[in-house]
Amino acid sequence: MNQTTIRIRRPGEADRPAWDRLYQGYAEFYGVAQTPEMRDRVWSWIHDPSHETEAFVAEGNDGLVGLAHFRAFARPLSATTGGYLDDLFVAPEARGSGAAEALIQAIAGEGRARGWSVIRWITAQDNDRARRLYDRTAQATRWVTYDLRP
Repeated sequence: MNQTTIRIRRPGEADRPAWDRLYQGYAEFYGVAQTPEMRDRVWSWIHDPSHETEAFVAEGNDGLVGLAHFRAFARPLSATTGGYLDDLFVAPEARGSGAAEALIQAIAGEGRARGWSVIRWITAQDNDRARRLYDRTAQATRWVTYDLRP
């Protein structure tokens, strides 16, 4: 891979087609059936200042190569606010460019600026490549997650 300069920024309206491609790739990576209407909804959320979901994109030499969606969350036990990283994806051709780590560090910077007590996320147990990065940048916890469908 050629030397790539990565720039992290908020997505703008002109980024929609590239963001769509990336977010569809993320859904496919996790085997999630995602419709254009679902992507429309998330895109509207990240551009609505009253919605909790925010985003960063990673821009390489030839356009967008990654995305991250995050939000604040209350932590009642510690009486603090944390940040939750919902989605992190880097296009296969840009993996190893530093985009994923740059996205994480941008969210960490937001957390420091906002006084968040933690940045938290989950990943699939078999997501080995990503976990190598996560193990370098964060501490794995002892917590097990559960999903209950109401």
